Amino acid sequence: MASYKKNAYTYATIVAMGGFVFGLDAALISGTTKFITKDFGLNELELGSVVGAPAMGVLLALLFVGYACNKYGRKTALIIAAAFYLLSAICSAIAPSYWTLITARFLGGLAFSSISMASMYIGEIAPPKWRGKLVSMTQINIVVGLSAAYFINYLILGLADSEASWVQTLGINEHTWRWMLGAEVIFALLWLILLFFIPRSPAWLVYKGRTKQAEATLRKLIPEDQVSEQIIEMQQSLENSNQDRSTMAQLKEIFSKPMRITFIIAMTIAIAQQATGINAILFYAPTIFEQLGIGTDAAFAQAIWIGLVSIIFTILGLLLVDKIGRRPMIIWGMFWIVLSLGICYYGFKTADYSISKEALTELSEIPNAERLNPLVDLSYDSDIDFKAALIEAIGESDARNYSGLLLEKAANINGILILIGILSFIAAFHFSVGPVMWVLFSEIFPISNRGIAIPFFVLVTSTVSWLVQKFFPWQLATMGISSTLLFYAIIVTIGLVILYFYLRETKNMTIEEVQLALAPKKK
Repeated sequence: MASYKKNAYTYATIVAMGGFVFGLDAALISGTTKFITKDFGLNELELGSVVGAPAMGVLLALLFVGYACNKYGRKTALIIAAAFYLLSAICSAIAPSYWTLITARFLGGLAFSSISMASMYIGEIAPPKWRGKLVSMTQINIVVGLSAAYFINYLILGLADSEASWVQTLGINEHTWRWMLGAEVIFALLWLILLFFIPRSPAWLVYKGRTKQAEATLRKLIPEDQVSEQIIEMQQSLENSNQDRSTMAQLKEIFSKPMRITFIIAMTIAIAQQATGINAILFYAPTIFEQLGIGTDAAFAQAIWIGLVSIIFTILGLLLVDKIGRRPMIIWGMFWIVLSLGICYYGFKTADYSISKEALTELSEIPNAERLNPLVDLSYDSDIDFKAALIEAIGESDARNYSGLLLEKAANINGILILIGILSFIAAFHFSVGPVMWVLFSEIFPISNRGIAIPFFVLVTSTVSWLVQKFFPWQLATMGISSTLLFYAIIVTIGLVILYFYLRETKNMTIEEVQLALAPKKK
């Protein structure tokens, strides 16, 4: 392999490692929700605030990340993000109270903007033929991080039940959730160190008028005979764009008529990607699997399958994105997502819940389990009705703390069908709209405003992500799991229809050629 190819892959790999830290940060919380809820006495909305705190942080960060990327460069902004990840992981693990935990996780959210910056940076250093693969590496690393988080949580949960003296000494059984969140520290530190070894983006150097440095960087990334041509294309792209490079001017350009099609595509996919409910599934995975009535330990084990399926189908998407193309993968992938959510909806909708006399005798872990006697042999058609009856019988606190055990004994549900639906949904998302959105973001915006445009639309998708994370526990408690999944399916269907009419194919195009393809047709 030529040295410039090795360099491109090396730099992209280092930057994409931020995806691993992001995935780890995002999914480690999934294993802590029951422990945190019990330790701090949280209700559904408070739990949603803890889980969704990083999404709030990224909303703030994205207001400034475009300015930082343009002013100080993509590399410097990424280093700052890595430092926030490290600080957040340390503070989360030692948080003494509910509000300090929210604050610590909010700091981690300030680093979540690294995903958009990674997409931007890799898109600017990658040759057109490899851009899809290299940008998708961030998504690969995200799902590897998610898988690692589920495995780490499962491992720590297992250790917490051990009577080994070293486990007692380290306090893993007493501070289980703190060890889960603290596992991120070493990976955040490693990424921070590696970022000091990547070069500055050549596109940013041209943007700042540092042409000689841009040429030097490009010689590390593409053949020597292509450097001059690439520099000229970048300069022409800047000259042909709005010369007023203020943040407000770039925002106005995003909403301008020449970018109308680009705006519709970016806005639709930014909303639809997170409206799938992916972060409800990923960040509350054990809670979701508890709804199948398989128990808490089994729910943690099943969550690992989400990670494995995510890795497999993200790799497939990575291998095929430059062959199949962006449009087919988005359109058919979203159709697949809707179908999978429909399967899950049907499985949960047809479930019923009933506690038998035999099951009641096996609930000795619950204090004064005889309080459940009025519920014996009564059948409930929805998880909402069953949980309401539990709260009335044993109180809200015990109903929440023992929900996994109670569902395990009471649920009459087609668990296999729902498991297939969930894993199919995970596969569809990570094969299509998950990674391909970042590929599109890396190539549909002109150099002149991509430093503002990419963070702006990531702000949109992050807002939707926060809404999903914040309100999922509340939706679960008030709407029920089946209606919540149906709601996600409807929103995705609307996005699918819009993208069917507006999304263009962009594979194997330079960024400049993409701009021409997305320009409104002259009448």
